Amino acid sequence: MSPADSHPPALGIDLGGSKIEALLLDAQGAERWRRRIATPQGDYAATLAAIAALVGEARTSAGGALTIGIGGPGTTTADGRIKNANSTCLNHRPLQADLEALLGQPVALANDANCLALSEATDGAGAGAAVVFAVILGTGVGAGIAVHGRVLQGPNGLAGEWGHNPLPWPVDDERPGPRCYCGASGCVEAWLSGPAVAADHRRRGGDSIDTAAIAQAALRGDATCRATLERHAERLARALSSVVNLLDPDVIVFGGGLSQLPGLVEGLPARWSARVFGARDDLPVRTRVARAQHGDASGVRGAAWLGRGHGMR
Repeated sequence: MSPADSHPPALGIDLGGSKIEALLLDAQGAERWRRRIATPQGDYAATLAAIAALVGEARTSAGGALTIGIGGPGTTTADGRIKNANSTCLNHRPLQADLEALLGQPVALANDANCLALSEATDGAGAGAAVVFAVILGTGVGAGIAVHGRVLQGPNGLAGEWGHNPLPWPVDDERPGPRCYCGASGCVEAWLSGPAVAADHRRRGGDSIDTAAIAQAALRGDATCRATLERHAERLARALSSVVNLLDPDVIVFGGGLSQLPGLVEGLPARWSARVFGARDDLPVRTRVARAQHGDASGVRGAAWLGRGHGMR
């Protein structure tokens, strides 16, 4: 038996605002079982029960012991409580301790963007890269950083907390910016998340429709919808230019539903060169951009790798 074969199956759980996804990987990283359910809205106890039910199903599928890693919103304080989660029923709760007591075994817990970074740095679009900056563009906005295959957390658990910095280089009509759930105004998340794009569309005279409908209408030639997506793309380029200036990652990997907007990722290099320090035609920005190789399964795969024992710094 090889060392890899001795590993028990690895269960990853992606705790999202609208869905909870569970994925069981074997020792070689192949999928053995998968399940997705709706997230109980605003109900902490029901969320714990839903995760426990998924773990029970996974244990049956595994036929024995498994490791558990969970990716979710926010980060963990020194006393083990969740903070900064946009799923606000989790805030101030000892999520890891409660799950370990309920499940009867250790649980590895990390921010969902960190799980995306770990997944893509391990065997995805950032495999082999020294520094991976992984961005989630969805109901919320966040990021994780992996350096030489290990995710950075920092003493405050804030490494990669890009979504709650102010949008850089704001123009006059972007000041002070929309109010964010965190209490500040003008955060990157308050401009770039799915709900933020829909709100920006309404402020500029558009219909009350979601981002998917805006994208569909833009493809049909609707000028107002096209303008909304253009503003979003330009703001994303500004927000990531500051990341390149500060961190200079080898690759920026994108996950989340909004990352699938046509041309968004591909158009970044042409948009951000004006803001990246020292960039010019004969010295282009060399940071690579890519969508997550594992698509919307990347975060849950990263959670599984986390539980398996891939390190955090």
